Amino acid sequence: MEQMEGRCVTDCERCPALVESRSRIVNGTGPADADLLFLGEGPGANEDEQGEPFVGRSGTVLDDALRDVGLARADVRITNCVRCRPPENRDPTKEELANCRGYLERELELVDPEIIVTLGKVPSEHLLDRSVAVTKEAGSVVDARIGESSRRVLVCVHPAATLYDRSQKETFEETIRKAAELSGAGEGSSGQSRLGDY
Repeated sequence: MEQMEGRCVTDCERCPALVESRSRIVNGTGPADADLLFLGEGPGANEDEQGEPFVGRSGTVLDDALRDVGLARADVRITNCVRCRPPENRDPTKEELANCRGYLERELELVDPEIIVTLGKVPSEHLLDRSVAVTKEAGSVVDARIGESSRRVLVCVHPAATLYDRSQKETFEETIRKAAELSGAGEGSSGQSRLGDY
């Protein structure tokens, strides 16, 4: 029996391997009507333990980048393509992504963000339905058909990439800055900081 209450999945048994490896379903967090939504791949060990997306090292990288553009985690919505931890932190399979797709589409429909930021290869390819060279395409905005709507998607490298490759750090931070501007959130959106352009 599958249950979805509003933006949260309360019960789901569609993916036997994930049911086996999860200790809980990890739903998205943040405002129900956020302008800015970050989409990851799926929960890891920390997320599965705490029941919240992006709470490990990657989450710290994301939080720091948000703070640098005048945003807090509480200002944005963070969710994942799949809501259950894949065993050994492997990538979710095509089937698992497909099984969880309806929940994601419903959440996007209800939150109705101005911009969706895909964190890494899996969510980028899942939403754009094609192969994505994330490092090359990071920072580009693409219109994607998701469910019944057309959505603006901003491709971004995964925060974890910045931990292993310094050059990715700059790309990541620039993309987060762009996300804040495009969504009208953060410091970039107050008319004041724009005055410097004249």
